[in-house]
Amino acid sequence: MTAQPSPALSRRLLLAAAGLAASTNRRAFGQTRKSIKAIAFDGFVIIDPRPVASRAEELFPGRGSALMTAWRVRQFEYTWLRTLARRYVDFRQVTQDALTFAAKATDVPLDADKRERLMRTFSELKAWPDVAPALRDLKARGLRMAFLANPPTQMFDAVVRNSQLEGLLEPHLSTDRVQAYKPDPRAYQMGVDAFGLARKEIAFAASASWDAAGAKIFGYPTFWLDRAGLPDEELGVLPDAKGSDMAALVAFVSS
Repeated sequence: MTAQPSPALSRRLLLAAAGLAASTNRRAFGQTRKSIKAIAFDGFVIIDPRPVASRAEELFPGRGSALMTAWRVRQFEYTWLRTLARRYVDFRQVTQDALTFAAKATDVPLDADKRERLMRTFSELKAWPDVAPALRDLKARGLRMAFLANPPTQMFDAVVRNSQLEGLLEPHLSTDRVQAYKPDPRAYQMGVDAFGLARKEIAFAASASWDAAGAKIFGYPTFWLDRAGLPDEELGVLPDAKGSDMAALVAFVSS
């Protein structure tokens, strides 16, 4: 679920978690572009989360949108707060806690059954329609690919199975491995360690602008797949490129 959190809290948490004093790749992108050998994907570049919003509206007619907005914001704020406080729990627990809070904040009557129905939707998700052909194209070009994202591996396994993406992605890089959520550098380091490549050889595909900023700060050539047409974050760092679909990402890593 992609979130655009409250600006003040977003800036404080993001800058602290990313560690702006850590290494930032200052090379011009044109010097590294042709060396890309792998792509690390944020989950929602590939996963279409819209059925969650549809289920929320189905369960709470006329109130689903307000619930979703509060839920998304709190979900990602909780990941940042837990990383900063070193009180990690897995993303499913964070998501459920955020849902409980959001329901209270929006006066939505969330009982145990409806909470479980909403949470179960995550295991039913599929890839965006443009994902499978793009991944096959990238695989044919010799690029290695893997998720590098917050959800647990079971969620990625379900999406791969639901969308017939078997054989296209390498083992999932869930933040459960390092018990630190993005944009903590420990999360982005998983790509370097798993692929065995230099940062400049791994493109990071983000679904949210704050994640694009974190990946760029870490040193990855970064593409923001901005399906919603949102503005860049005001964090003093921009992705190397952005586009609205997977075809733009293919062009980014292939030209």
